[in-house]
Amino acid sequence: MSAETDTDSIFELAPIAMWLEDFSEVQALFSEWRRQGVEDLRSYLLADLNRVEMCSRRIRVLKVNPKTLDVFQAADHVELVENLSRIFRDDMLESHVNELTALWSGETEFASNTVNYTLRGERLDIQLRGAVLPGCEQTLERVLLTTEDVTEREDARRQEQERRAYAQAMFEHSPVSLWMEDFSTIKALMDDVRACGIEDLRIFMDVHPEFVRQCMSEIRVIDVNQATLDLFVAPDRNTLLRHLDDIFRDAMEKPFREQLMDLWHGRLFHHREVVNYALDGSERHLLLQFSVFPGHEDDWSLVQVALTDITARKKAEAYLEYLGKHDVLTRLHNRAFYMEELNRLERKSLRPVSAIILDLNGLKEANDQLGHDAGDGLLRRMGEVLNGVVTAPNTAARIGGDEFALLMPGSDQQAAAAMIETIYELLRINNQFYSLAPLSVSLGSATSQDGETMEAVVRRADCAMYEQKKAHYAERECGGRQAVQL
Repeated sequence: MSAETDTDSIFELAPIAMWLEDFSEVQALFSEWRRQGVEDLRSYLLADLNRVEMCSRRIRVLKVNPKTLDVFQAADHVELVENLSRIFRDDMLESHVNELTALWSGETEFASNTVNYTLRGERLDIQLRGAVLPGCEQTLERVLLTTEDVTEREDARRQEQERRAYAQAMFEHSPVSLWMEDFSTIKALMDDVRACGIEDLRIFMDVHPEFVRQCMSEIRVIDVNQATLDLFVAPDRNTLLRHLDDIFRDAMEKPFREQLMDLWHGRLFHHREVVNYALDGSERHLLLQFSVFPGHEDDWSLVQVALTDITARKKAEAYLEYLGKHDVLTRLHNRAFYMEELNRLERKSLRPVSAIILDLNGLKEANDQLGHDAGDGLLRRMGEVLNGVVTAPNTAARIGGDEFALLMPGSDQQAAAAMIETIYELLRINNQFYSLAPLSVSLGSATSQDGETMEAVVRRADCAMYEQKKAHYAERECGGRQAVQL
């Protein structure tokens, strides 16, 4: 078999589409453009794509192999050639510029990714390679091209790009704060600790608190999303990352210790409530959800942390808890808290305990004569006075409509007397600002005796208060009779 016959057989039997083409008329066109002064062919062609099409029409297809007919769904060479305009169109023109520019520059080989179409209109992603055959470098009479159908590969690549874009969009536009982090150094530190024979990490952290701080410093933030910037009031990622110490501070170390305990025990997915701080200094209560990404279980090099802002919920919970223990009008504790405190003091051995019971004089008259707003004003002022005198461990509560109580654990009769004197002094000061509606109270106190129950102590104080109240009204009645006699 001759070399020529052998070459023909290779061409015909090649498993890839092959084209033998004549570019000599394109070369002639190049010469004409050069005479016209064209120097930058790429710019010249892109300025008018009709020039690219002009070049394409001058290419003569000499021969194609059976694989070419199969790829482009042509019955024979004639059908293929007669329909080249259906094969090479649209996207093809722009990529064709690369091939023409390579030939213009004297290159004998070129390659590009392009798009062709079958005669049935199916889109094909093509890996095109071309080579000028030896001896034809000046005339371009013989150029061998291969057009490999890489549609399947490109479809897979496009799908991968779409999946990446989708995942990135899910990350970037998530309404939840998302952090991509690298915990690999922390994994190495914990492995070192385990290799040293440490079995109880909690005890180790108690003895070596610097280990916790070291682990916190080794967290590497890879990326954060827009919701994170919004949550922490950061203008951009760089600003956020520069101020991580301002975000993770104060109460953060304790939950991070627990996070390390989870990781130590192999819990790679866990959640807990934490407190962080925005860059404007405001507090953020957050639900932290931690997960090591699949495939990274051995090194923790890719970790996602999701932070859900529960600040509003925590404030609502705190307010509900406050309402459960406080009187809204006076901001003192309420009767429910007072009863719990009595029971707590009953169980405690701390003695003595003093109790002061107070009753606001004239509340009913104020409500009847001036309206309930006036009565509420008196109650609020009474709350201000008692809140001004009470500090822990003492507590003050509104236990009825116009009745109040102070409980003073660890305080004797002398301390109770000093408290009563302070109350009267604050009442006097308060009344200086409300001379037309002075506050007046009746009060009684009692200090626990050996073996006496808290209920008995409060009862004695209550009785003392009622004795003073009777004396108050008796004095008023007496004063009223004297005024009538006068």
